[in-house]
Amino acid sequence: MQLDNSKNSQDSDQAETAKTKAVAAVASEKVADTISPEEHILDRLPKPNYPRYRVKPKEEVALSDINPNTCEQYKKKKDVEEELQYQRDRLGLLQERLYAENKRSLLIVLQAMDTGGKDGTIKHVFSGINPQGCRVWSFKHPSVEESNHDFLWRYHQKTPQRGMITIFNRSHYEDVLIVRVKNLVEEEIWRKRYHTINNFEQMLTLSGITIVKFFLHISKDEQKRRLESRLQDPDKLWKFSINDVQERSYWDAYQQAYQDALNNCSTNYAPWYVVPANKKWYRNLVIARAIADTLEAMNPQYPEAQTNPKNIKIPD
Repeated sequence: MQLDNSKNSQDSDQAETAKTKAVAAVASEKVADTISPEEHILDRLPKPNYPRYRVKPKEEVALSDINPNTCEQYKKKKDVEEELQYQRDRLGLLQERLYAENKRSLLIVLQAMDTGGKDGTIKHVFSGINPQGCRVWSFKHPSVEESNHDFLWRYHQKTPQRGMITIFNRSHYEDVLIVRVKNLVEEEIWRKRYHTINNFEQMLTLSGITIVKFFLHISKDEQKRRLESRLQDPDKLWKFSINDVQERSYWDAYQQAYQDALNNCSTNYAPWYVVPANKKWYRNLVIARAIADTLEAMNPQYPEAQTNPKNIKIPD
């Protein structure tokens, strides 16, 4: 009888665990609908065709197969100026609604090789955003305090509060990138972090934080050109670091590390986009449209007025 009771208890625990996972999965998939806005708010594929750059779960990508010079039908910067401004205007209006609603938030992750364009993306895509509703966090070498906590500790503190858009300029993915390439931790440690990151992002998703992640994909030749440009321009020389040259020697190792991160951590609820980024103006348009459509699919709403304005008289 005691064995039967023990078995029944185990069966009950397993059933409860399965139910909990199922509830979380359903909730995550509802958010995933928002992350595929072209399937819900559009009657045709958008221009630019940003969904083509989404890394679909279980469909592995090879970075070597993605041309960083791709720019679709656009030929030059002038071709996108009007459309980019339109998307920036959309972002401004939708961000205002998100801020006013104060129920959900948006986390945008930007990752790239050195000179990949993270700073430029922030400058040119988010120029119309109200600073009160947006925060940018850049993550460099961890402090002693940060190193004494779990690897996600410092990132979790910077995730967006309700109503906010937060941009991670570099992110928690550094802990499966640079630590791997530089052998800062053992493989047994960094390899387990893919699973931890997926759980972390699902937890944020279930907390009302929509996550969109962009890898700005440039070629090695383009990186060289940009580094040389910094050396030749006195106004850009401050951006140059001799460390950039040293990091370049790890190019192939970083490409493999990024590829593995993309394939292990692009989920329906927190997808990666591999954005061709040799053409800065095309990169900006792709990211602006993807974020604007995501916000529109989230459909934030202004809250209802607490009082009837017809019953209020402003005194002289």
